[in-house]
Amino acid sequence: MAKATTSVSAAGEPRLLGQTVVVIGGSAGIGLETARLARSEGADIVLTARDPKRLEEASRELSARSSAAFDADDAAEVKRFFDGLQAPIDHVLVAAYTRRSQGPMLESTSEEVGQGVGRRVSQVLEIARHAAPKMRAGGTLLLTGGSERTFGREYGITPAAFSVLPPFTAALALELAPVRVNLIQAAFVDTALAASLFADDAAVEARRDELRATLPIRRVVGPADIAALAVHLMTNTAITGATYDIDGGQRLID
Repeated sequence: MAKATTSVSAAGEPRLLGQTVVVIGGSAGIGLETARLARSEGADIVLTARDPKRLEEASRELSARSSAAFDADDAAEVKRFFDGLQAPIDHVLVAAYTRRSQGPMLESTSEEVGQGVGRRVSQVLEIARHAAPKMRAGGTLLLTGGSERTFGREYGITPAAFSVLPPFTAALALELAPVRVNLIQAAFVDTALAASLFADDAAVEARRDELRATLPIRRVVGPADIAALAVHLMTNTAITGATYDIDGGQRLID
């Protein structure tokens, strides 16, 4: 590994100056907002995403060092990307959407349910396997996941899939040390992806109204909230193996 990532910047100096941040799933939502904030803090940005058109637009906006369009669930493409990536890099944020089986578990095959639980883990393992040799000590592999605690037929395997991530994060932090591994678990975040999971615009707005009325913070969590935490976890090199809930206090009232 290259020279260690430093933990504290001089007063007034951008917090990520001279560092490289790779965002897997960086063309929209949480990934793009984190890339914007990291860029404003002096980082060089490398973006990946599935959609080439959106990726091109995001890359142009951020003056990204480079970009690559591929599906993060494709292990061969992940390997190809990191093999071709210039070292060293400092931080990797995994914000790519991972497909999960929906609906009652008994209406899915055992294979589909198993994939639903393990797909995020296998995706991150491939990213970690190929990214870590190029990362500076003290850098971080930063994972994202949901914090669904509501159980019902329509949720299927989703709560179990999310619950796997905290112990997985802790174990991976030990294996990758001195590269750090941390997890951000979010509930509803107001992005286009979240909105697409609802039946229509009226249903999305009803959910926003409900959250504004019931969450202790009295507002809806947005991608900028996740980005602020992500950059903090990149810069604070004392944190590893940790899971952070960022849900506006929803866990306190559910």
